[in-house]
Amino acid sequence: MPDTPAEHQLFTLLEELRRREERSLSPVATLGAAALRRRIEDRPAYRQPFALDADRILHSRAYTRYIDKTQVFSLVENDHISRRVLHVQLVSRIARTIGRFLRLNEDLIEAIALGHDIGHPPFAHPGEQFLSELCQENGLSPFQHNVQSVRFLDHLERGGRGWNLTIQTLDGILCHDGESDSGPLSPGPEVDCQGFDEKFYIKAQTPGLDLPPATAEGCVTRLADVIAYVGRDIEDAIVLGLITRDDIPAECRHLLGDTNGQIVYHLVTDMIMHSHLPESRHDRDGGIRIGFSEEISESLRALKAFNYERIYHAPATHQAQPDIRACYQALFAHHLANFRREGDEAEAAAKTRDFIAGMTDDYFLRQAAAIGCAVPKKR
Repeated sequence: MPDTPAEHQLFTLLEELRRREERSLSPVATLGAAALRRRIEDRPAYRQPFALDADRILHSRAYTRYIDKTQVFSLVENDHISRRVLHVQLVSRIARTIGRFLRLNEDLIEAIALGHDIGHPPFAHPGEQFLSELCQENGLSPFQHNVQSVRFLDHLERGGRGWNLTIQTLDGILCHDGESDSGPLSPGPEVDCQGFDEKFYIKAQTPGLDLPPATAEGCVTRLADVIAYVGRDIEDAIVLGLITRDDIPAECRHLLGDTNGQIVYHLVTDMIMHSHLPESRHDRDGGIRIGFSEEISESLRALKAFNYERIYHAPATHQAQPDIRACYQALFAHHLANFRREGDEAEAAAKTRDFIAGMTDDYFLRQAAAIGCAVPKKR
């Protein structure tokens, strides 16, 4: 409880903020009063719980390492090419804009957005694939960056104590993947701590399983992830000379535009206009639809297919992958042997996974060079 007059005033203001949420947010928005944490905290917080989550994520060591993690293009000497730290900020801004118009909880949206990619290993999705193969060869479940994001924030940071984030934030981070068809989303059942742990275990064991977020805020952030990268990756590819603006499919240019700004604007606008949130919490089941119109959804699918063919799977994007794969294999074997020598045979593979997943690109390359790997050069 507050000890001083100043603290008493802050907690009085917190109560007013809670009442304001109840008055102004959608009936199916996630209120701060519903926030769940694993542990009751000794020191009462006058900040709203999901805002506190966002602050904790920003102050995590894993968030700091975003600054040198690949988004799509690795080993490029160009400061204007996107890194993962920019991507999560773009997701946050886009998702908060949508959430504001849908009257959802922007603090929860921000926390999910900032934390959703913290588990990404060096060199983006190819690195995730290489690490997953090594995990399975060593008796672990396939590596998934969303599962690893929860692992960092909930179990590994702060000397193993984690950040005691709310279950709603952790759930949104865990369930942010699975946007392959960009179809409309509806939240799954609400979860408590036990329900989230069960969901986490199932997802960790079943990479292809599509688990919907438990909140409308999580659904918005999951789709905002797509909005944030699809046009931005095109801009980066144009800068690097992989494509030209005229290469974008004509039907996509007609509906979505041919610049990142136009693409983001049209997708955000369409999603706001075509999402449906019921006016009563009792209508939650089956009554929430967050997504795009069918026409825009089809155009987005076509644009993503273009990106995969001309950008993500382009030979120029993958030139360094054989060397990076070899570095992954050598580093995993090296650190696995070190952890085994420390006498922790059962946990050696998991510790190796966690150590490599937390590396930045440059640290990964320095570590690989130190053990004699031929490391790729920046171009």
